Amino acid sequence: MIPRHQKVIFALLLVASLAMAALLWQLRQRAHQRMIAGEDAAPTSAPEVAPAVQATLLVASDADNSLITQNRSLPLPTDPGARARAVLGKLLDLYSTPDSTHPVPGGASSIAQVFLLPADAVKPAAAAGHAATTHADAPAAKEPDSTGPLLAVVNLTGSFVAGHPSGLETETLTVLSICGTLHANLPRVTEVRFLVDGHAQATLAGHADLTRTYLAADAVPSEGSHP
Repeated sequence: MIPRHQKVIFALLLVASLAMAALLWQLRQRAHQRMIAGEDAAPTSAPEVAPAVQATLLVASDADNSLITQNRSLPLPTDPGARARAVLGKLLDLYSTPDSTHPVPGGASSIAQVFLLPADAVKPAAAAGHAATTHADAPAAKEPDSTGPLLAVVNLTGSFVAGHPSGLETETLTVLSICGTLHANLPRVTEVRFLVDGHAQATLAGHADLTRTYLAADAVPSEGSHP
């Protein structure tokens, strides 16, 4: 014979269990509805990618100390500063491949930023100062709204410079291929200066002068000619 108080406790436990089961079922249904709502709100279309356009790279060759013009179809952004960084990234990617004609480690990540400034309105020191005050992770500066010539300030990473092979010819080829590639894809870029981690540096790897302003057009040779 089960005592009456045990029957009461059993009944209360049964009611509590049923109530808990009902609550858990409701919570499960709400969570399921939220999941469905989240899936419906998610974008169904793929993110837009930059359209592929024809880009011109001035690729260095150590075999004969030359710059060779290569045309590549690349997805490039419309913003000139971002486009400059993208084409230079592709150039340095070519240099980092095992079969490179100009072996230099680093690749696209070696270009921290590219600033485009009016060439006739910015003195070299001012251009360097402007770029040095901008964090390396900031987006590239937009091209000024004008039709005049531009000064490109290329901010290289310290790791790229530290790993660059030393030698006058190999350093000069790197610098001139960057200048020539910029001018070939953005003809308004007539001058180029270099920074390293946002600061002025004397040389690339002990030889090529990074304190001077380079004339971009002088780095664009005829096919296969020496710079």
